[in-house]
Amino acid sequence: MLRLATRVLPGGTSMRQRAPSTLLTIVRHQHTRYTTSQLNGLPGTPAHRQYFYRSDNTPISPWHDIPLVDPPGSSEAPLYNMVCEIPRWTNAKLEIDTSSPFNPIKQDVKNGRLRFVPNVFPYKGYIWNYGALPQTFEDPEHCDPDTGCVGDSDPVDVIEVGQEVCEQGSVHRVKVLGLVALIDGGETDWKVFAIRADDPMAPRLDDIGDLESHMPGMIDATVDWFTKYKVPDGKPLNAWAFDGKPRDAAYAHRVIASTHEAWKRLVHSDPTISTGGYAL
Repeated sequence: MLRLATRVLPGGTSMRQRAPSTLLTIVRHQHTRYTTSQLNGLPGTPAHRQYFYRSDNTPISPWHDIPLVDPPGSSEAPLYNMVCEIPRWTNAKLEIDTSSPFNPIKQDVKNGRLRFVPNVFPYKGYIWNYGALPQTFEDPEHCDPDTGCVGDSDPVDVIEVGQEVCEQGSVHRVKVLGLVALIDGGETDWKVFAIRADDPMAPRLDDIGDLESHMPGMIDATVDWFTKYKVPDGKPLNAWAFDGKPRDAAYAHRVIASTHEAWKRLVHSDPTISTGGYAL
């Protein structure tokens, strides 16, 4: 019979694993409303996967089963759920795996190697908490009339600018402040500015102008970071819609609503959207 060893990790989490020569590792992290487990490998290994569960241990998809709006049904100036994929100041390129059942978080692999973003002077790794809005989809079949480009086939990205470093796999209610539109490989890649609703700065930030007033330089640093972060890998500078200028919160809410409708079409197998390759 297989024996599993258990040890307690910092913060009260626990790890159960087989003998060192095998691959099964389970690390459970309890967040406010969801539990995550790390299966098949620790972070920094190709086998690493982080799965999500409800409090009753029912497995869920962070893309499809966590509601976009919190609480559901809110309409005027809603708060959204954000799934944190990448904690601030870290370099591993982690993302929700849209092609695997239950859509775990995994580290991206390219040409057989784990991907890390370089430290582009003067920045260290990702300069904000970085994640995704659940139940959104940037439709690769839809050309946005404002950017002139199709979507990038992923959930909408979120840049969380609050004071705390969020944990990988944590889920937070955030207030949306605005967005910028990166053009990556001819595709629209929205980057939504947001702040955790429980952050001490949140009451002072309601729109993109407030972000510039209370965190001067954050928007410019964000545009600079995304413009240059692929250059060390031999790629050209990234391009922007709107010349890299941000759009306000009202515009961001409209984009989020549109991408939420695209997600609905995707999961209901609308014939105008190809579902090939997505785990629904």
